[in-house]
Amino acid sequence: MMNQKPSASTNQTATAKKITRLNSKTFFFASLFLSKEKSAAAYSVYAVCRISDDLVDGTTRASGRSIEDMRRKIHDAYADGPLDDPIMVDFRKTVKAYRIPVTYFEDLIAGMHLDLTKNRYQNFSELYDYCYKVAGVIGLIMLKIFDGNNPGAEPYAVKLGVAMQLTNIIRDIKEDYSLGRIYLPREELERFGVTDQNIAQGDLNENMKALLRFAIDRARANYRECLPGIAMIQDRRCRFVIHIMKELYAGILDAVERNGLDVFSRRAYMSMFRKIAKTIQVALTWPFD
Repeated sequence: MMNQKPSASTNQTATAKKITRLNSKTFFFASLFLSKEKSAAAYSVYAVCRISDDLVDGTTRASGRSIEDMRRKIHDAYADGPLDDPIMVDFRKTVKAYRIPVTYFEDLIAGMHLDLTKNRYQNFSELYDYCYKVAGVIGLIMLKIFDGNNPGAEPYAVKLGVAMQLTNIIRDIKEDYSLGRIYLPREELERFGVTDQNIAQGDLNENMKALLRFAIDRARANYRECLPGIAMIQDRRCRFVIHIMKELYAGILDAVERNGLDVFSRRAYMSMFRKIAKTIQVALTWPFD
């Protein structure tokens, strides 16, 4: 990794930090344990990823144009010309300082396009491809910031990103349906005897519960399988933050279960008390050395 770290201006960093704080309370909470340089870099990347993600909620045509505009902004940031967007100025500093490949963001944009053109997935292989593009590559991007010289950790970074996206899918079934999307694969819906109408009506029958337990078990398996990669991270603070992120996001699955698997009338989340308690538990038990 280059020795020179991005030196973001106070206003630009504050903007990216605010975007992170408002849109990802779990990530923002964990990021408070990072060094100032790494947290600023993480915020600058997260802000661009979040802005890109928000672009898919309008009309298909308008959203498609907006995503292509963001693609051009990202490529401009990787070039050497002038930039007029303060967020992209910090983004350029980060991607150059930490040598983050532009292909990661190409994959991310491709995932955004999937949300505009594909609202159903036939099987888990198709869903995994989507999860990789919108979340697995986020894991790879953050790995560059946390430990850029550790390619051996890349498969595990992808697993953690995919696990987090699978968690989002479980938690947001009702919200996603309101946007015209069902991410749970058709094959699995059929296997467990769950219909689109069950989801539309918020029908938490025994078939739906069985499907949710299956989906939760798969997400948890990905969280377990990412552990060897966390141990590879050399920076102790970064290793701590990644583990906190894993525990807090996995805690959303615990919240789903505490809610009786009711993802239709109660939104699962980790309270601040639980976040602090989990952080203390990790600090007392995780082998940092």
